[in-house]
Amino acid sequence: MPSFARSWVCAIVLICWGVELYAQSSAAPANEPKSGSGAQAQASQAKSAPTTDREKQVEKQEQSQRLLGVLPNFGTTSRRNPPPLSASGKFHLFYKSAFDPVQLSVVGLQAGFSQAEDEFPEYGQGAAGFGKRYGATLADEVSSGLFTDFLYPVLFKEDPRYFRLGEGPIKRRFGYALLQEIDCHTDKGGRSVAWSNVLGALTSGSVSNAYYPAPERGFGLTMSRSAISIGYGSLGGLVDEFYPDISHRLFHHHDKLVPQP
Repeated sequence: MPSFARSWVCAIVLICWGVELYAQSSAAPANEPKSGSGAQAQASQAKSAPTTDREKQVEKQEQSQRLLGVLPNFGTTSRRNPPPLSASGKFHLFYKSAFDPVQLSVVGLQAGFSQAEDEFPEYGQGAAGFGKRYGATLADEVSSGLFTDFLYPVLFKEDPRYFRLGEGPIKRRFGYALLQEIDCHTDKGGRSVAWSNVLGALTSGSVSNAYYPAPERGFGLTMSRSAISIGYGSLGGLVDEFYPDISHRLFHHHDKLVPQP
């Protein structure tokens, strides 16, 4: 792995871990009843506790979903109006998706194909060349998830999950899936331009100039990589939307996506 890419990934993990710990410590006092509220506050807290616990269980189940039982599909929900993710929840979604063992294996396959096709010849061949390609690919994946699933969603109060329609005409669902990369849910339950995805692609593409070979840097290549990233995100929306239907037809079982209550 290139030294800069390795340092970049480590820095992301350390910074985000600190943010998560801060978010958890800041949220802790909110669970304590305010002074003077007495039995009424305690009763209200007891009433809301089952709902909070149930939501945590649902989020945990959603973030355990896998396509074909293997590929991570943690950022998809079939619920229409779930509670928004907290900052800590968005970090957890990013971290779990970026560093899932299967995802790390997929990065290795991408690096292997890249080496077989002699992409980025400046990296060379052999173990050293593979390590550099693996590091660059991993840095791409981690930085993309960092900005699109965590930092920008927290900043713009957007929900990074994909919200399935799950029903209705195929044409409508097809168009809906393609547009989700640029049209997202907000934490308040409304709709907005998906600045997290757009700016996340641009930011990640810009950061990659620091570790790609010199011939692969520059404004034009950055914009090209950003556009490709958004395009792949739109295609990924089609998978998120229709995979449960395809799985049910092919394997004759219901997918494990959590349904709308």
